[in-house]
Amino acid sequence: MAGGLSTAARLMGGFFEVTGVNHRYLVVIDDERYNLGSWSRVSGLGVTWQVCEYRAGDSNDVHTFVGDPTYSRIRLSRAVCFDSQVVQEWLCQQARRYQPLSGSIQLVDSLGIKIVGWELKHFFPVGWSVSELDPSRVGIVVETLELAHTGFLDDDVSFSL
Repeated sequence: MAGGLSTAARLMGGFFEVTGVNHRYLVVIDDERYNLGSWSRVSGLGVTWQVCEYRAGDSNDVHTFVGDPTYSRIRLSRAVCFDSQVVQEWLCQQARRYQPLSGSIQLVDSLGIKIVGWELKHFFPVGWSVSELDPSRVGIVVETLELAHTGFLDDDVSFSL
């Protein structure tokens, strides 16, 4: 057998590598001072397009075409950790002087190898919170960061906010 592994073994090996439970999401900002570290959960990474309809004159024919894309806000969550201090510093800097940045969210495996990534354009924080701090309750304190952005598709469309 050339290559050492059968096709089935390669497919199964790839299956287990891709579906492992130790995936993390790295958030890297173009400003190296504020790389936001590793996150355990990402939601809202999505895009929708407006549907535009046009009917010319007195014709009953309706023409449908795609409109502008709209990107959802992204919510990142993780247990509070040392990287949480970097997030606080970035939020303070943004509160003093707003500066939209670009960067990426990268899905990495348990070894830190990038599986897939999304390049975010013009993103900025729109919310941050931590879970309830209750000393009578045992549990992990979770921080959540919400980001707005103008896209992650390479569609060469410029947006202004």
